[in-house]
Amino acid sequence: MFNVVLVHPQIPQNTGSIGRICVNTGSKLHIIKPIGFDLSQKAVRRAGLDYWKLLDLQVWESLEEFYEVNQKFQDRFFFSTTKSKTPYFQKKFQKGDFLFFGSETSGIPEGFMKKKWENSMTIPMGKNGRSLNLSVSVGIVLYEAIRQNYLDFVSDF
Repeated sequence: MFNVVLVHPQIPQNTGSIGRICVNTGSKLHIIKPIGFDLSQKAVRRAGLDYWKLLDLQVWESLEEFYEVNQKFQDRFFFSTTKSKTPYFQKKFQKGDFLFFGSETSGIPEGFMKKKWENSMTIPMGKNGRSLNLSVSVGIVLYEAIRQNYLDFVSDF
C-alpha cells in the first residue's frame, strides 16, 4: 500500500519493529545502505523475526541508487524530519507514497530532502524532547497515511 524508506538505519530493534508494521499494513520496506547491523538470514532468524519472511523488502546499496530507480515518483516522496515546520497530518497521502525516515543518529541527508523540500514534515513534540523512537515515528506517519486512504487499505486485504 505504502513504501516505507529507512535511510541508513542503525538500530536493529527499530528496523525489526518497522518490518513488523510493514507486514501488518501491506507496506513495502526499503532499506538504504549503509546500515549499522547485519541483515543476513542467519542474523534475522537469530533475532527471532519469524515474520521477516513475510516482509516485502528491498535493500538498496545507496541513496543514489534508490533515487536513480525511483526518481519518477519524487513528487510522492515525503520526508520525516525535525527540521520541518509542517505537521505530518497536514500532508495529503496517496496509495503508493514513499515515506522517508532517517538514521536514528543523523536523520535524512538534507541535500536529498531539498529535492522535494515542500514534502518535508514533522511530528509535533513538546519542548523537552528532541525526537521520538524511529519505529514509533514510522507508526504515527504510516497510520495517518492509512487513515486518509482507509477504503483502499481495507480493499487491499
